[in-house]
Amino acid sequence: MAKRTSKASAEVTKKVAAANVTRPRKTVAEPHSPAAEPVLLSGGNPQIAKGYGDAPVQAYIAAMPGWKSDVGRRLDGLIVRTVPGVHKAVKWNSPFYGIEGEGWFLSLHCFTKYIKVAFFRGTSLRPVPPGRSKQKEVRYLDIHEDDQFDEARLARWVRQASRLPGERM
Repeated sequence: MAKRTSKASAEVTKKVAAANVTRPRKTVAEPHSPAAEPVLLSGGNPQIAKGYGDAPVQAYIAAMPGWKSDVGRRLDGLIVRTVPGVHKAVKWNSPFYGIEGEGWFLSLHCFTKYIKVAFFRGTSLRPVPPGRSKQKEVRYLDIHEDDQFDEARLARWVRQASRLPGERM
């Protein structure tokens, strides 16, 4: 039995076919391949595929735009020196740092004019990091381009944060 199509249905089919032909399709390179050029989301935050370990975090840091990449390398190095054996992952387009089996204690995120360091149990740190959150325990440190942040204080916060119960995400 032949399939009947109405004139209106045929027009819709033509329009869909034309849209598929004339619209360029966005291609996505394989994550972590040298040819992959990460997409920058709003605020210049790199879109990096979810992954565990150092490689996706390093891909994120390498894709951070401009001055943020250098600061990202400094932050990553400080965290690794302060918490030997720290576990890393990229989730929700942000690097996460934690203790295996204990959860995540810190994450980074790029915004247009700064990098946000999130301490998930920040209200338990001394002194408490300056940035408030809508979430009760979370505190932030925002790092802007010309900031000379106190690496010794940041290392103390990282050390303290790594010893607190982590977030399970």
